[in-house]
Amino acid sequence: MSNPFDDRVLALAGMLQALAQVRRIADTGQSDSSQVQAALDSVFRIDAHSTEAVFGSANGLHTGLRQLRDYLANGNKDEALGKLALAVLQLERRFVRTGAMVTQVQTALLRLQANANTMGSTHANVISELAKLYADTLSNLRPRVMVQGNPHYLGQAGVVAEIRALLMAALRAAVLWRQLGGSLWDFVFSRRQMAAAIDARIPR
Repeated sequence: MSNPFDDRVLALAGMLQALAQVRRIADTGQSDSSQVQAALDSVFRIDAHSTEAVFGSANGLHTGLRQLRDYLANGNKDEALGKLALAVLQLERRFVRTGAMVTQVQTALLRLQANANTMGSTHANVISELAKLYADTLSNLRPRVMVQGNPHYLGQAGVVAEIRALLMAALRAAVLWRQLGGSLWDFVFSRRQMAAAIDARIPR
């Protein structure tokens, strides 16, 4: 029987990797195109056959896995990233309790899937539609996820759209983690098992 933490750490890594790009864009206005694509692609892989397939491959999650391992080891970590991750996990709890909003988001993503497949998930039009969906739905839940950064970049519509699209990707990963049996109690009682699952993916 497979270790249940194998898939859970991939979902958390996907969430952290997306949020790390949120932080980077908010601070610098720049992002890692390959990591942004991996995150946004995952939003549209609704019927993927495995957790790894949601993110394309585990190889594309090495950055997120290392960030998660550092957090579990109490090593060097970005405290702002940790707070952002906790905010998204809390947002996931509020989101799944609003049945009408869940249906609205799922319907919209299915509608956008054709454009994402044709133009690519990182096309400006797709990002704009994802951002609008986030603003029309998830932004209405309280408390809102607050992103700190450089006001110069946070005042740019393109930067805000990319941040919102990535927050949608982070939420998708959080929902997946919970569907896999993930719980905040994992961080209290199962840190060793989580770390072992990460090390099996990226040995020291």
